[in-house]
Amino acid sequence: MCGLAGYFSTKNFFTRENLEAMTATLEHRGPDSHGFFQQDSVGLGSRRLSIVDLSERANQPMHSANGRYVAVYNGMVYNFGEIGAGLMQSAGRSAPVTSSDTEIVLEAFVQYGPSFVEMLNGMFVIAIYDKIADELHIFRDRLGIKPLYYYWDGANFAFASELKGLRVVPQIPKVVNKGVIRDFLHFGYIPTPYSIYEKIYKMNSGTRLKISKAGLEEYKYWDIRNCIKEKMVTDSEEALVKLSDLLISSVQYQLKSDVPFGIFLSGGIDSSLIAAKAAGMSHIKPNTFTIGFSDNPVNETVHARKIAKELGTNHHEFVLSVNDAVNIIDTLFDVFDEPFADSSSIPTLLVSKLAKPYVTVALSGEGGDELFLGYGSYRWAQRLDSVFYKTFRRPMAFVFSKMSSRYQRIGRLLDYQPEVNLQSHIFSQEQYWFAEHELKGLLRPEYDIESPLIENMPVNFLDLYRQNKRNESDVAGRKLTAMEEQALFDLRFYLQDDLLRKTDRCGMRYSLEARVPYLDHRVVEYALNVSPDLKFRHGTQKFILSSILYKYLPSELFERPKEGFDIPLVKWLRKELKYLIAENLNDEVIRKYGVMNPDEVKRLVSAFENGSDYLYNRVWLLIVLHKWFRKFEP
Repeated sequence: MCGLAGYFSTKNFFTRENLEAMTATLEHRGPDSHGFFQQDSVGLGSRRLSIVDLSERANQPMHSANGRYVAVYNGMVYNFGEIGAGLMQSAGRSAPVTSSDTEIVLEAFVQYGPSFVEMLNGMFVIAIYDKIADELHIFRDRLGIKPLYYYWDGANFAFASELKGLRVVPQIPKVVNKGVIRDFLHFGYIPTPYSIYEKIYKMNSGTRLKISKAGLEEYKYWDIRNCIKEKMVTDSEEALVKLSDLLISSVQYQLKSDVPFGIFLSGGIDSSLIAAKAAGMSHIKPNTFTIGFSDNPVNETVHARKIAKELGTNHHEFVLSVNDAVNIIDTLFDVFDEPFADSSSIPTLLVSKLAKPYVTVALSGEGGDELFLGYGSYRWAQRLDSVFYKTFRRPMAFVFSKMSSRYQRIGRLLDYQPEVNLQSHIFSQEQYWFAEHELKGLLRPEYDIESPLIENMPVNFLDLYRQNKRNESDVAGRKLTAMEEQALFDLRFYLQDDLLRKTDRCGMRYSLEARVPYLDHRVVEYALNVSPDLKFRHGTQKFILSSILYKYLPSELFERPKEGFDIPLVKWLRKELKYLIAENLNDEVIRKYGVMNPDEVKRLVSAFENGSDYLYNRVWLLIVLHKWFRKFEP
């Protein structure tokens, strides 16, 4: 919905020029209007993408009715109508001044204080300044759907929706955080709360910050682990009815818009169910969008086309060539600002660009796999938890390592030390990233380290990433199955730091807001406590979602193996994108930046070029990392 930026400093560390420059970098997130507020120690900037109440009166920064508070806000609170009705009644007012959720969000803070955030259903980052108390409050949504980066040196605080908003401030040092390179190579992203730079952090999901003369305080208002209850839902009919009702409510909420909307339709279960719900409750034919590549043998456009026809949507299908992908690759580094290796960001960026002429809001299916056990990694978690694999995995790993490329990859997955975090190992190997033990010889010693604890943070700071070093089953409620533990890992890390980041940045690059109905916190909290036997049954993943979808579509339209939203990167790196290897992984570049052992990089590239296909994403990681260094650390 918007981009926001600002600062808090009692030392006059930042200037009006800084604020304007920070806000200007976010124009793509909000091309419709902009505004600023400054008072003593604080500055707030906003770029608005108008979606609800398109009038100027809904622009930001917005001041409260009593004049004490001012807010900038990114996102959408879907239940603002219900909250607003209660507010107006208690305040003795007949109606709000605007029809926007921004006014309701701000007045709810005035009425209830910081705890108001627990009332909100939506995706958001909200910054509210108290002019009298001289305090800045910032809130991020429960799942981390909307982003926020911030700089903190113990005395001066600055924030922006994207890292580029902080990069333009000369006073903020841009020192590469060497300790996150290991994480990037293992996960394909830099995990929250870290960024590629020291003293610049990502705000944790489900948290609120208070910044004042006393410093920075962080509080956790929602934790996904605390949503797991001792008693599971085991009755299939009960679960079907409740989940279906929750999804109907979520989609109804997320269709609220004063601009055209659409649905990203891959042809899989998750997006098909969202499209079916939306098509059934909209008074107009919804737009659906599907993308494919002409040279990819795995192409879901055919399936999506059949589903769109059955649902009666206004369907748009884009089949692109490798040249379309090549032409957009350089854009990725402006979109993400820091190393980010999920290559599906290429089709996500392209479909966002192609959808924008038709819609400003698009529903997407993120969260369905994590909540309903849809990934192949969950099967591996189940296998590795069995007595057979625990007994024979090491000899099996040795045998597989001597076989073809496909089986060598399985051998890598089976080859881990007992002390490794199993969830992160399974994740990394399913994604074809580096296993932790592979990094020892690859990284130079000065980069073979972990990120330091965050400086100048209060005692109650919750470092979620470090907490994952323990077993995921150590949660409130009940002991999780191996599949549930793996899914919880993805919900806490992969979803926030990869999938949602990709969806937000790629959409907002073209001023397109993506909404994610599966991540309504009511759906999440209920789904977490549905028995895994209802999610994975007789070898069928996402069983309960399929059961709901039967009510809308013939089973033959969606009952097939999961194919994904991928690109033929192996093929491209050997042909059309081979130049990226030559440009970014040559000996001169590797030695200049000094992150990697040049001999190990040569060995890896040689193995890939000689037929070890499973190494393709490891090569892609190194390309992305060194291309980032070449662009931002010349």
